[in-house]
Amino acid sequence: MQIIRYIILLLILAISSIIGKMLSKKYVRRLEELEEMQNALNILKNKIKFTYEPIPEIFEEISSTSNKNIGNIFKSAKIKMNNSNANIAWQESIQESTNNLTQEDKNVLMSLSKLLGQTDIEGQISQIEITEKFLENQIQEALKEKQKNEKLYLKLGTITGLAIVIMLC
Repeated sequence: MQIIRYIILLLILAISSIIGKMLSKKYVRRLEELEEMQNALNILKNKIKFTYEPIPEIFEEISSTSNKNIGNIFKSAKIKMNNSNANIAWQESIQESTNNLTQEDKNVLMSLSKLLGQTDIEGQISQIEITEKFLENQIQEALKEKQKNEKLYLKLGTITGLAIVIMLC
């Protein structure tokens, strides 16, 4: 009977530690996704500037080379462009995306839609550059949050598990 009790207590500690680790990974993934989006926007800017490819083709290429969450945004936008313009397709794809980005991050990315597919190449490039600058601020903020909260949630999960184990002993 004692062995079962110790196994249960060990499981409680392990589960609470895992939960803390999962919560801390949210900050890591947000930072990774923001950096991936920054790379994708850089590719978009260069493709528009130098290759003159249509936006749906560029989005298709970016979706195949980016990580899953960011690639899905571009893939969804490309599909939505069949029924609407680039502006609306981009906004809907950002809002519907399931990733670790905050609403503030999404608002920054949606600002790109203002001129996407609406103006000449220079206008689109300047809008992408503005979005990249805003995105850089979001990356700095995400880095600070990661540094602050990653260790906090790791330790909090373990300490909570230990507290529960001590109370049950």
